Amino acid sequence: MLCGRWRSCRRRPEEPSVPAQVATSVALAPPDGGSRRPGLRALKKMGLTEDEDVRAMLQGSRLCKIRSRTWHKERLYRLQEDGLSVWFQRRIPRAPSQHIFFVQHIEAVREGHQSEGLRRFGGAFPPARCLTIAFKGRRKNLDLAAATAEEAQRWVRGLAKLRARLDAMSQRERLDHWIHAYLHRADSDQDSKMSFKEIKSLLRMVNVDMNDMYAYRLFKECDHSNNERLEGAEIEEFLRRLLKRPELEEIFHRYSGEDRVLSAPELLEFLEDQREDGATLAHAQKLIHTYELNETAKQHELMTLDGFMMYLLSPEGAALDPAHTCVFQDMGQPLSHYFISSSHNTYLTDSQIGGLSSTEAYVRAFAQGCRCVELDCWEGPGGEPIIYHGHTLTSKILFRDVVQTVRDHAFTLSPYPVILSLENHCGLEQQAVMAHHLRTILGDALVTQGLDMQNPEELPSPEQLKGRVLVKGKKLPAARSEDGRILSDQEEEEEEEEEEVEAAEQRRRAKQISPELSALVVYCCATRLRTLRPNPVPPQPCQVSSLSERKAKKLIREAGNSFVRHNAHQLTRVYPLGLRMNSANYSPQEMWNSGCQLGERGQQQDQGRAGGWPPGNCERPGQGSGHTAFQKVENWVLLVITMIKIIVRKISGKTNLSHFFRTL
Repeated sequence: MLCGRWRSCRRRPEEPSVPAQVATSVALAPPDGGSRRPGLRALKKMGLTEDEDVRAMLQGSRLCKIRSRTWHKERLYRLQEDGLSVWFQRRIPRAPSQHIFFVQHIEAVREGHQSEGLRRFGGAFPPARCLTIAFKGRRKNLDLAAATAEEAQRWVRGLAKLRARLDAMSQRERLDHWIHAYLHRADSDQDSKMSFKEIKSLLRMVNVDMNDMYAYRLFKECDHSNNERLEGAEIEEFLRRLLKRPELEEIFHRYSGEDRVLSAPELLEFLEDQREDGATLAHAQKLIHTYELNETAKQHELMTLDGFMMYLLSPEGAALDPAHTCVFQDMGQPLSHYFISSSHNTYLTDSQIGGLSSTEAYVRAFAQGCRCVELDCWEGPGGEPIIYHGHTLTSKILFRDVVQTVRDHAFTLSPYPVILSLENHCGLEQQAVMAHHLRTILGDALVTQGLDMQNPEELPSPEQLKGRVLVKGKKLPAARSEDGRILSDQEEEEEEEEEEVEAAEQRRRAKQISPELSALVVYCCATRLRTLRPNPVPPQPCQVSSLSERKAKKLIREAGNSFVRHNAHQLTRVYPLGLRMNSANYSPQEMWNSGCQLGERGQQQDQGRAGGWPPGNCERPGQGSGHTAFQKVENWVLLVITMIKIIVRKISGKTNLSHFFRTL
């Protein structure tokens, strides 16, 4: 179960007897070594030792790293023989582990000028020689230019093969690689030994909050050589103690009995108690053959504790139903019936005051499943609108570049519609430019008129809007009566006499809205929600209200029932307070409870999902969120009712959480 490459070549211990847990060796390959390194076994397992692209990457390439118009530095990049990491040269020497990035941390490899950095600073290099390595999380892109187009293609193809092989790994191989990666990073001097300082670094990397005294006691208990260093079997023993799960061992021993191994009938009993769908003896035998690590135990159809834990860590052992990893719900309801994953100030990569604005922030938002992104539009030089956090020190990007990014990346993860939330501070001329860019760049993907001409104000469903882009913004006001009818001239005069103040406000706003941009706002018309009327009023499905988290909480507290009824028909967007200058996020739970569909959260501090409750395609370790970012509001009511049932069952001692999660 532990990594078998984190030690220099040693003879593997003989296989233990059936009741014992599987003992695997732990090895760390040095950063530079000869062809006899044990890391070559990893590439051999991948079937890539003879691949021409991978062999070229093993030899290394001198690639030009591009960071600005003047910062172009040539660096040596070389694939390590473990097939997991790429070593690169730096001008200032650092610890060897700092010169490495891991293949599993790569989000995408793009060819040509397909990043903001290369579009701005890579003009001196032909697109055929350029590539961009985009990483998961907050690490910056790596923009590179090769000496030839063929060399660039070798790296693009080679990295694609390595990533595909990593994605195809079994649970055991994935865990083995995960442990190897962190051990390699923690071993700062690359001597294949771990000091206590390096052990503490390892614990921080894997988010283990452990008391230093307790960690040192474990360290000393495993340091049989008494040299303040752990190596080989000592590291393995430390990791075994670290990964010890008493609560799982207690469950395992309850079903396995005195012999400390699970037979197929005993495993079946466990599955039946957990109300596993399709629990049969044949299924239990299949699980043993799939997840058991000890070959002797597997031959006798027995499962050890290691195999049991491997099963629980696998997708088959997850609490959520595997059938829900893809879209399984009805996506044919109006948009207001779904939670929509939303991002606040999407363009920012860091703080709200002086952070960097980048189109890459939109790429990452879409990679995390966002279906509603924000564009703060301001007057720019040369007649081109710009996007930044107004009246702050944040950098500026072109509106046109953001729209191109939406076109290229909005539907790579999910086919369901994207909402562009425009915060418009431009004059009429640049608003017309914005409308021109939206129409010409997005083309047919942009919704410019109602899908159902007989009911133009009825919200369509995500299914109907697949691959389409909606614009949320202010719209030129049309004179209407309270029941929603367009008024005649005589009726309009009478209405204006009764609501003169409101009409004056509408005329003032009309002077600030370009007709060209207004025409693109079809289903998401931005309106203010001043009060909630207790008496039923005709719903306006195409209106979207934007509230600060403070005002939303006030409405929930003072007019909760009316707010829920309002959200049953119309979209409501909730954004963080402006005081959250460090991009911290509020908890959207209270907003979801009242039916608010667009709970905006900042991506800058939230590397997970951006405020939606997605159905299916749940995020897997080492992969991006593959969800559709829409979820039916009615299921939240179902969830609350189910939770009440769980509490009642818990009081009576009959709770089964695994079954509860599988019903979601």
